[in-house]
Amino acid sequence: MTKTSLTLAVLGLAAAASLPAHAGKDLDAIKKRGELVCGVGTGLAGFSAADSQGKWSGIDVDVCRSVAAAVLNDPNKVRYVPLNAAQRFTALQSGEVDLLPRNTTWTLTRDASLGLHFTGVNFYDGQGFMVPKALKVKSAKELKGATVCVQAGTTTELNLSDYSRANNLNLRPIVFAELAATNAAYFAGRCQAYTTDASGLASIRSKEAAKPADHMILPELISKEPLGPAVRRGDDDFFAIVKWVGHALLEAEELGITAANVDTMKRDSKNPNVLRLLGGGTEDTGKLLGLDKDWAVRAIKAVGNYGESYERNITPIGLPRGVNALWNKGGLMYPMPVR
Repeated sequence: MTKTSLTLAVLGLAAAASLPAHAGKDLDAIKKRGELVCGVGTGLAGFSAADSQGKWSGIDVDVCRSVAAAVLNDPNKVRYVPLNAAQRFTALQSGEVDLLPRNTTWTLTRDASLGLHFTGVNFYDGQGFMVPKALKVKSAKELKGATVCVQAGTTTELNLSDYSRANNLNLRPIVFAELAATNAAYFAGRCQAYTTDASGLASIRSKEAAKPADHMILPELISKEPLGPAVRRGDDDFFAIVKWVGHALLEAEELGITAANVDTMKRDSKNPNVLRLLGGGTEDTGKLLGLDKDWAVRAIKAVGNYGESYERNITPIGLPRGVNALWNKGGLMYPMPVR
């Protein structure tokens, strides 16, 4: 190849890289339908739960709303499909839902073998145990021979077996397909302990216990449970959008951008990072995603930054930020640069 040809080839690649993304088949279907279909839990306060009027809320619901705002210009253009643990992956694989933000752990097996991509982590968690205080147990290692309520089709069930075997506890799982049935069994006294993600235990204790103070979450966390949204493989454009909406909400918190001040920040800020994120400068990150310059503005207006979503949804069930704080506040949440 001549020097001239090589130069032209490099320029051609650079030009191609700067072109707007072409919508993939899933993204096209969402736009044509005018609605994002989201797979959510069957009712876990703080993450995804519907009120008596059928209005959904939670940190997972905010994922759906922010993506719909970015793609469809309206956070309300979402249809929520409640899914139990056994149903969730089939629903995503079959096309019943477009997006699965339902408190789901990112693991190698799921990432590599189920035909899906995790787009990031929106909550770092770990599996724990809840017991009645009347049981007078202070550690999970005191539960030898105990019956334990657990939901079927989850990493929780597998982790419980591993932990029992590794510590010679002979724990006896009592397995239920539905979350509501698991909750009911524990509070009826059918199990001596309940195991799931610590966030789930806090939610269940807060919303389902007749007297939350009568139950305690034991100090041990027996697993790593990074929870995050997933999409089907085969549409890199939609994958990129969901991924970068998540990073945008984290970057907004880092930059002090909120649902209330986003318009003012776009108009008045002199910070290049703020202007780039909000489309207030000369750069257009939206074009690279097949969106317009206001994609992040709409997402932030819809749900606030990540911290606002956390404070609205998770703090009320009694979970401090902890490892879910920003990286510069002692946590693990580190947004990739929107640039």
